[in-house]
Amino acid sequence: MKKLFAITIVCFITSSAQLFSQQAFQSGEWFKFRIHYGMFNASYATLEVTDSQLNDKPVYHVQGRGRSTGLLSLFFKVDDDYQTYIDKRTGKPYKFIRKINEGGYTKDLEIDFDHRDNEAHVLNRKTNTRKTYSVPTNVHDMLSSFYYIRNQIDRDDLKPGEEMRLNMFLDDENVDFKLVFLGREVIRTKFGKVATLKFRPYVLAGRVFKEKESLTFWISDDKNKIPVKIEADLAVGSLDADLEAYKGLKHQFSILIN
Repeated sequence: MKKLFAITIVCFITSSAQLFSQQAFQSGEWFKFRIHYGMFNASYATLEVTDSQLNDKPVYHVQGRGRSTGLLSLFFKVDDDYQTYIDKRTGKPYKFIRKINEGGYTKDLEIDFDHRDNEAHVLNRKTNTRKTYSVPTNVHDMLSSFYYIRNQIDRDDLKPGEEMRLNMFLDDENVDFKLVFLGREVIRTKFGKVATLKFRPYVLAGRVFKEKESLTFWISDDKNKIPVKIEADLAVGSLDADLEAYKGLKHQFSILIN
């Protein structure tokens, strides 16, 4: 259960480029996910995009929230807040905020990215310390990665087995993520049947997941490329996340008619 909401975010990572190749989202977009852990309806998570300004630059402000619910919240409380400020032209993050409480495991970090000098300035509010780290070009945080992938996937050219990569800075380290396209699949959702693109990221085994291939996710095979479903085998138990509600999509959500 540790890093529960982070699992929902990290799984959407792909390759990097200089500019957005298309626009899959817009300000006002909002998602709600229902997350199940074993037999429990463990929590809800939301993602919302709004217009904002950061240092006189127009940005997308994205906020992700996750909270435990029901019986699980009585003995394992989850209260997570993730935020990122994304350049509207390049999709690169300027600032990332991670404030979480997951069963007593807490983090309170604020990261400022300097893409000119390839540095990440990290403020740890728990310890009131600041550190600077070198980062590669085109680096992303956990949230900006999700929105970046949606503007980079070329649905027409995807082939099963194709690999994609992205540079990501996570807390205090640079991480090279690899994502593999598994193919197309029609799945059942609460909204009806949805044509999806199926991916599998390769993640570090032992810390959260059972194995390197323990996580699978599906995004809609339309212009939105929104997350529809996630499945993960954790070190203890399993997790499923399903899209529960949405609004403010840039394009019409494609639902298949029987």
